Amino acid sequence: MALSKDSLKGRIIAEMVAIGAQPAGPHSWVERMAEAIANAVVDEVQANANANVASGSSAGTWPIT
Repeated sequence: MALSKDSLKGRIIAEMVAIGAQPAGPHSWVERMAEAIANAVVDEVQANANANVASGSSAGTWPIT
């Protein structure tokens, strides 16, 4: 499964709403905060994560994109 900034943003918003955050309104930062967190997490994983394949023709360490 590919990493998706938009999908992760939606999940973050849903979790924040579940604990009482208000996603809309003139003073709400939920959307912007969720977008910033999602972007940072996906960028970090894509830049630094590796999958270790122990055997087979694909054996080795491969970047996660």
